[in-house]
Amino acid sequence: MEKKTIFDLGRDTLEEYRARPKLPLTVVLDNVRSLNNIGSIFRTSDAFLVDRIMLCGITATPPSPEIHKTALGAEDSVSWTYFENTMDAVERLHQEGYTVCALEQVKESILLDTFRPDPAGRYAIIAGHEVHGVDPEIVNASDICLEIPQFGTKHSLNVSVSTGIAIWHLFTHLRK
Repeated sequence: MEKKTIFDLGRDTLEEYRARPKLPLTVVLDNVRSLNNIGSIFRTSDAFLVDRIMLCGITATPPSPEIHKTALGAEDSVSWTYFENTMDAVERLHQEGYTVCALEQVKESILLDTFRPDPAGRYAIIAGHEVHGVDPEIVNASDICLEIPQFGTKHSLNVSVSTGIAIWHLFTHLRK
């Protein structure tokens, strides 16, 4: 098999991408500290037409060479806003009619592989700090908690990996 060239991939220009319809999906980063993780989430969000990213608390914002290192320009294609307080972002999302989904392991969580989003709905995924996860106050303000089933010896995934898995799951159910 021959590997595809950049021309075979037929990627949009920045202007074409910005004009494309996006998923009814927002990603919220609640105090994510690693700029590499932030960049990776931008890149995944670009790949799967996430509407926007809300960067909250200590989460860094573009422009940043460290974010760019993993985002590879997706920080320019994906719309983003900054909130000093994550609760302000959650309140805005609720006002806009979003179902707010914290990615967190709680007793009431719904396993991601069983979650079937309403194709007519609007969703937000909240990903949290690399060590502490999503702030408990934010978990309690969320409509649901989604948990990725895991079967190994570790109890968690890297925040950019878990966010990517959740984005993919919602993409497969919300794309038209």
